[in-house]
Amino acid sequence: MNLKFKTAVMPLFALNILFFILQLALGSKFTNSFMLISSDIFTRPWIILTYMFLHGGFYHILLNMYVLLMFGNLLEQRIGTKRFLLIYFLSGVIAAVLSSFFYERALGASGAIAGILGVLIIIMPELTILFFFVVPMPLWAFGIVYVLIESFGIFIPSGVGHIAHLVGIACGLIYGLHLKKQKRKFNKKFSSKKHLESEDVEEYLRTGRI
Repeated sequence: MNLKFKTAVMPLFALNILFFILQLALGSKFTNSFMLISSDIFTRPWIILTYMFLHGGFYHILLNMYVLLMFGNLLEQRIGTKRFLLIYFLSGVIAAVLSSFFYERALGASGAIAGILGVLIIIMPELTILFFFVVPMPLWAFGIVYVLIESFGIFIPSGVGHIAHLVGIACGLIYGLHLKKQKRKFNKKFSSKKHLESEDVEEYLRTGRI
C-alpha cells in the first residue's frame, strides 16, 4: 500500500497519535523509554527527538494536535515543507536541551508547536484567532499574552513545561525574523488572509489546503 501525504503535517500528526496509543497500550515502561530524562541525554541522545511524540494525557495531545492541524498546514504552505520541518524539529530539540537544565523529565510536542506559532506571529501578525475559542485577537497580540502567561507560569508549580514553551516560541520568532529579513517570497495566495472563515477550517481538515 503506497501512502502519499500532501503535507508533512499529517505524518507528524499520525506519529503523535501512534505514540500516544502505544503509551496507553504499553504503559509507563514505553513512555519512560522515549521521554526526555535530563540525566540520560548523553547516553540516549535520541530522546531529544522522541520526547516530542509523547504526551501526558488526552487534553495534552488534543491541544497540541489541534494547533498542529490548524496552524501547521498554514505555515507549511506559506514557507514550504523543508523550512516547516526545520523549525518544527529545531524548536523541539532546542527546547529539550535547555529544558534539561530545569526539568528532570519532560514530554510533549509543545516546544515544537510553539515554534510554529512563533514564525506565524512574524510573517502573519494580523491573522485573527479566537483566544480560548471566544476572544478574537490578532496573532501578534496573542503572542504577547502567550509569553506573559508562560513567563508567570514558571514561578507556579504545575507540572507544565513553561520554559520549553518559551524556548520554542523564541526559536520561531527568531526564524520568522530571519525569513522576513531574507525577503522570502511566500505563497501570495495567503497575502489577503486576515482571518480564518469556517470554510477555511473545513478545507484545512479535509485537504490540508486553503
